Amino acid sequence: MPDRCVAHLDMDAFYVSVELRRRPELNGVPVIVAGSGPRSVVTTASYEARRFGVGSAMPAARARRLCPQGVFLAPDFAYYREASREVMGVVRAHVETVEVIGLDEAYLDLTGLPAPQAAMRRVSAEIDARTGLGCSIGIGPSKLVAKVASDAEKPRGFVVLTREQACERFAPAPCGLVPGIGPKTVERLQAAGIATLGALAAADPEALGRQFGRRQAAELQRRARFEDGSPVTEQRKVISESRERTFDRDIADMARLEEILTGLVAQLAAALAEQGRGGRTVAIKVRLDDFSTHTRARTLAEPVSSAERIGPVAQELLRRFAAPRPVRLLGVRVAALERLAASADQLSLAV
Repeated sequence: MPDRCVAHLDMDAFYVSVELRRRPELNGVPVIVAGSGPRSVVTTASYEARRFGVGSAMPAARARRLCPQGVFLAPDFAYYREASREVMGVVRAHVETVEVIGLDEAYLDLTGLPAPQAAMRRVSAEIDARTGLGCSIGIGPSKLVAKVASDAEKPRGFVVLTREQACERFAPAPCGLVPGIGPKTVERLQAAGIATLGALAAADPEALGRQFGRRQAAELQRRARFEDGSPVTEQRKVISESRERTFDRDIADMARLEEILTGLVAQLAAALAEQGRGGRTVAIKVRLDDFSTHTRARTLAEPVSSAERIGPVAQELLRRFAAPRPVRLLGVRVAALERLAASADQLSLAV
């Protein structure tokens, strides 16, 4: 069995780069893709804009303050999806097993290829030639090593690391560098005196277990040591589907919230119908004007996918929650998804 070899391909500032294909006059200018509403957030920013401190998920209003000379563009996701299909078409022409993570990134299983690094350089060059877009590539013995390596030298990085090299190179890095160690866990680690991946890898397992529980502590240390055996799979397992909306102005009127929820349910049901999936758990998400976030959920006896089945459950959850303050964000989700045959839920649409 040949040694496992995985690549992670990550497009550089993808949405901005795609926009620059049709607006080449903006090359070299700080460009920020963001919505226009008062509560919109930055989707992505060019590297020129990032030098001003602008980053993804930042409120667009703050981005405008940090970079008033920036060019702000509204996102065009239909255009981005088409560009993504171009990129992934090139990738699949070179590599058999490709796990697409989003519009702009994918894992590739290179195990068994005679010259994996040369193959990935060809992929990068062909993406550039065919689409005009740049990418960064990380190669390693696992998805975890490849992912962190691809982020290490952006843009147009090409980093190849063994697990041991990754441990050495990123030992001084903060724990949050590694996927799966989120901000809240980073805060708890820092409170315990653990600030870097090296310190986490070397921490006493018993002490860490008392702090986080034995299972989570072991997983944190596995990640800090870049130990990962997860496979590259062509089909990602989608476990939930959701739709949500952030309001330009907080809403306290329940009738208006119910109307918006009806629209979100319709969008969600359309997506589930397209996928041929349904789920047993219906949930709502409510963020109040004080930024507190609340969820309510109900698990049903059988999977549902239609607006007629999802809507009443979601509406009842919203009414029972009875938001005590004006609402900033409202969302609906169906979880525990599974593939549906011609179920009663689907057939009810034709009645």
